[in-house]
Amino acid sequence: MLAVYEDRFALAEVFTIARGSRTHADVLRVELHREGVSGHGESVPYARYGETMASVRAQIESVAVGIDRAGLQSALPAGAARNALDSALWDWEAKRAGQPVWELAGLAAPRPVLTAFTLSLDTPAKMELAARKHAHRPLLKIKLGTPDDMARLEAVRRGAPKTRIIVDANEGWSAEIYADLAPHLLRLGVAMVEQPLPAGADEMLAEIARPLPVCADESCHDRASLAGLKGKYDMVNIKLDKTGGLTEALGLRDAARAEGYGVMVGCMVGSSLAMAPAVLVAQGADVVDLDGPLLLAEDRDPPLHYDDKGVHPPLPALWG
Repeated sequence: MLAVYEDRFALAEVFTIARGSRTHADVLRVELHREGVSGHGESVPYARYGETMASVRAQIESVAVGIDRAGLQSALPAGAARNALDSALWDWEAKRAGQPVWELAGLAAPRPVLTAFTLSLDTPAKMELAARKHAHRPLLKIKLGTPDDMARLEAVRRGAPKTRIIVDANEGWSAEIYADLAPHLLRLGVAMVEQPLPAGADEMLAEIARPLPVCADESCHDRASLAGLKGKYDMVNIKLDKTGGLTEALGLRDAARAEGYGVMVGCMVGSSLAMAPAVLVAQGADVVDLDGPLLLAEDRDPPLHYDDKGVHPPLPALWG
């Protein structure tokens, strides 16, 4: 039996990126019941990729009863629907076998991983206040992507003078804006810039200087994306809602490393259930951005545990 639920989580604060703002995280939760065992998975439909709650639900419900993970990879395209089902199938297999997912997948036992904390797009003054509030964190991710970002960068660095910073433009810059900002990113100690140009219009990255690592997000979904990144990007951001689940995410991680890319593991804004499988992919990653639950006013029970060591692997009662 397969059940699909629409869940809504209030955010702790309004979350803004270059494409808009939100006050809630709307997610789809899948419960898979077979042989007296239940498996769970969560995904976040994303409008940027043409997904809605209704369209992803329809995709999930179109899958044949009894499908396994191998069949799922060809039954659905990479995206949120396949992620929810793939995650639920992994959880179900682990609970049926009485083994954790990492053992079933042939991985080493997972450890806590340090994660970025994201500051949403706002006025320079408000972003400086947010940076001061979170200056104790080892890594801050700044949402930018407008022509007026220089003041925001300066403000965040004033607020968090010693913290490592990465920047996410969410496709919001032109090649000219990025070329102008790049020296300032270096001056302000930014460690990496994520998706500065729009996916599909990022050819200039192969022609202009890349003085700091550039990470593909919207330009990289699964292993099939890698061929189009050559010469333009130095890293890839792996998100389960893009890859279509843990199965492809692990494959993309290994393929990206084999081709010389650095690895970032990121997330949409979802609950601990959505982050749980990504913690396995994040083992050994160069950058981890699994702060979704930290942005929520409420979460699953039991939630993932976060402390000064980072985000810890999930308890079996949550997933895996």
